[in-house]
Formats: sequence, C-alpha cells, structure tokens
Amino acid sequence: MWLKNITLLNFKNYAAAELSFSATVNAFVGNNGAGKTNLLDAIHYLCLCKSYFNPIDSQQIKSEEDLFLIQGDFERNQKNEKITCGLKRNQKKQFKRNKKEYDKLASHIGLFPLVMISPNDINLIMDGSEERRRFIDNVISQTDGSYLDELIVYNKQLLNRNALLKQVAITRKLDVALLEILNEQLILSGERIFEKRKQFLLDFIPFFNEHYQFITDSAEQVSLSYQSQLNEASFGQLLSQSIEKDKTLERTTTGIHKDELLFSIGEMPLKKFGSQGQQKSFLIALKLAQYSYLQKHKTFKPLLLLDDIFDKLDDLRVHKLMKMVSHHDFGQIFITDTGKERVATVFKEINVEVTLFEVAKGTIHHA
Repeated sequence: MWLKNITLLNFKNYAAAELSFSATVNAFVGNNGAGKTNLLDAIHYLCLCKSYFNPIDSQQIKSEEDLFLIQGDFERNQKNEKITCGLKRNQKKQFKRNKKEYDKLASHIGLFPLVMISPNDINLIMDGSEERRRFIDNVISQTDGSYLDELIVYNKQLLNRNALLKQVAITRKLDVALLEILNEQLILSGERIFEKRKQFLLDFIPFFNEHYQFITDSAEQVSLSYQSQLNEASFGQLLSQSIEKDKTLERTTTGIHKDELLFSIGEMPLKKFGSQGQQKSFLIALKLAQYSYLQKHKTFKPLLLLDDIFDKLDDLRVHKLMKMVSHHDFGQIFITDTGKERVATVFKEINVEVTLFEVAKGTIHHA
C-alpha cells in the first residue's frame, strides 16, 4: 500500500496544495513552523479519520475559512482507492471511499494502516495510564474491526453503571436488579477486551524487544508489561468486591478502563529513571513494534510517518534507524526535518533515494 498523491484545501496553514509522492521515502524539509508536520497530519487524517495532534476537527480548518478538504489516491492490493475527507464549520465530518460515504467512520479504521512517530509521543511516558491504553486500543483497532465496536459498547455500559451509582448517592436506594444487568453487560464486553489486549501484548512485546536492542546495540535492559486487575480475579468478582467503594466514590473503580502498560528500564520506571535519549529510543522501538505488528496482521505494509525523528538521536542511531526503515521490511515513508542537507546526506550515505519537498509558510515545492 502507498499514497500516490494528496490534495489539500484550507487545511491548517494550507490554502491549497497538491503533491505527488514516491512509493519509497518522501521528506518535507523547512524551518520550524513552516507546516511540515501539518502535511503528516493530513496523511494521518486520510488513514485514521482524525488529527494525530488535536481531537477538535473544526480547529483543522484554516483561519477565517468555512471548510477544509483532504483528498488522496492510494494504491492498495493493486487497486486504486480514492479517499476524501471534508468538514464544514458546525456540520458533521464527511468521509468517502471511492465517492461513497461511510455509514460509520469505524469502518474505515484499519483499511489504510499507519504508524506515526512524533515528539508528542513523549506523552506516552509522561502522561497518565489513559494515554497508554489509547495506544494499545489504536493498534488493535487497526487489525480487528470488532475491537473498536466492543470498546464503544464497554464505554457506554460504564457510563450507565456510573450514572446508576450517582443516582444511589442521591436516592440512598440501589436498584439491585438493574445493577446486575449492567454488571453482566460490562463483564461481557470487558472480558472480551481484556483477552484481546492480553493476546496483543504477547505478540507485541517480542517485536518491541527486537527493535529496542537494534536501535541501542543492546545498551540496557528495558521492558514493558501489561497490568490489569482482571489478571488477579474475574471481572464479576472484582465488581462484587468493589461495590461499597463504588457507591462511596459514585463511579466504577475496577475494570479494563483501569488497565496500565508499564514502561521500565533496568526494572525502574522509565519516566523517572530514563534519560531523554533512552526515552526517545524506547518510544521509537514502541512505534516500530506497532509497525511490525500491523504488517504481520495485514497483507501489505503500513505507512510510516517520522516527525522530527532526528531530534535527540545521535548520528549513529539516525543512520541505523534510517537504514533499517528504508529497506525491505518497510514500505512508504514520510519524514520531516529542518535540515535539507542533513536528510540528503543521510540517505546518500545509506544509498537510498529520497524525494525532497521544501516547505515554507504554507507553500511546497520539489527541492
């Protein structure tokens, strides 16, 4: 699979842009603030129906304009696929595949798999467990269409159960029959999600270990592990045991919405004890493992987007990483960097052709 071209209208800082890409390595170069990352985000939008950086769709519309449009032609399984995304202010987002609008956006997820590596990924280490659950969910959703549906059902049942607990605090009465029904529904979805997350980590961790050791030349021992209350007891038991606590706090305190992915270096928390370079290497290995996992579960290679990837990596690691991702295991790649000469030199030294685009204040031309 690869993206042949993209057309933008009023997307972020671009009034209009039309680009054709090579099937291998494409690099956007230019000063900070020129709009390089916005081009990657447009590609992310086409593949996953949303911005990588900002969940509010209307904020992607160029200032003082009424709509944005992104259109791209992919080649996927030897067929051309035209994807169109448009949004008018105060209206519903429209997503079309080959001119036919989707009934639900979830149907699009996974058709055009993508992995993005960005400085923003530091949130995976520094922020709360929700970020790490979102990472797991994002990867599984691109390979398992029913997983996203199951998550939506679980979150809906969780809201219903929490609403009942809040009602108990007001009325001082618990509708036991209703609680049992809500528990059954929550358990059904929760246990399915738990099993899928558990299986995912079994497949994923070996990929992660392999990539981290390659990037760092086995410099130190790191690990990631899946922590879930459902590892300790059945979901039904957990809900029964926590009912008094749940009533007091007016929310469901146990379940897969409390799952955690633990990042460690030398058996210590990466967040506290990892250097900037170690954290960066960890994140890159995490995302390359995501790529390997998606590739294993698809019949084609995902897109790989690398935003300011050279930042905080020494020259040796940059060369190793580019050599790895530019060869047979990886497909089409998009890179951003401030240094045109640096990008050209790196790829010349590893004997890989790169298509360069110079970006300046919302305009783009071939370098």
